[in-house]
Parts: sequence; structure tokens; C-alpha cells
Amino acid sequence: MIFGFGRSKAALVIRPAQMSDARDVASIHAASFDQPWGLMEFERMMAEANTLAHVAGGERDSDAFVLSRLSADEAEILSIAVHPRRRGEGLSGRLLSAHTEALALNRVRTIFLEVESANQPALALYKRQGFAEVARRNAYYRKADGSAATALVMRRVL
Repeated sequence: MIFGFGRSKAALVIRPAQMSDARDVASIHAASFDQPWGLMEFERMMAEANTLAHVAGGERDSDAFVLSRLSADEAEILSIAVHPRRRGEGLSGRLLSAHTEALALNRVRTIFLEVESANQPALALYKRQGFAEVARRNAYYRKADGSAATALVMRRVL
């Protein structure tokens, strides 16, 4: 399923990720997280049958991605990120909406994710998208300075 937004030449395209997108996805992840996953990790995950991933950007490039693992009627969003040059444009909301629609078409009824408790932009996005906090994991994330951060576990029922 491909989602298009806008009428200009540089219209936003949201589409299922292909293996050829793995390098862009790894690059976006590296620009977004203190402890990024490598290209081989993304290639392995994207090759798994129970993974659903979408990218957003132009016709041939990617500026954002979301990657989920499916199990029965549940999914866990493993990662979502927008390249720093595209942040603040509402791209993450459109991408997450399209991805959620695709999850529902795959018979997913409940979506889970984890987010750092101090990540206010992500928390605002997830709340707008209908996610609610269901648990906390203290000292779950390691930050670049070596300190620990709390993860919030959030859930959305479709």
C-alpha cells in the first residue's frame, strides 16, 4: 500500500520498506538515537516475515521510517525515526497513521511501543495517535553520557 501526500513534485510518499531501503533506514536511525542499530541488524529484521516496515520521503529516497514486529493480533513498534533535516514537518504523524492502518489490515488489534520518558515530542505524537502509558521500565535506556533513562511502555487498541 502506498500513501501519497501533497501535489508538488516533491510530494511525500509513504510506502512499504524494501531491503534496498535498509541503508537509508540505518542512517536515519544513527542520526536519531544514542545507540543506533547497524545496517546488518536492519537487514536481518526487514527480512523476517513477521516484520512490517514503512518509509516516507520522495519517490526514491527515505527521510523517515517505522518498523514493527507482529505476533498474532499484536504488534510492537520497534523503532520510528525522522531524519533531523525533516523534523517538525508533521512527517512522523502521517507515517505512523499510515503504518497503523497497514497494521490493522494485517489483523493487528493492539500495538505496543517503548519510548524514553523525557522524549516530549515522541510522547506528544503517541498521545495524539491514541497511545496510553501502561507500564514503566526504570533505567531501561543508556544515554550517550552513560546515565540511564526510564522507558514508558505505551499501548493502543485498534
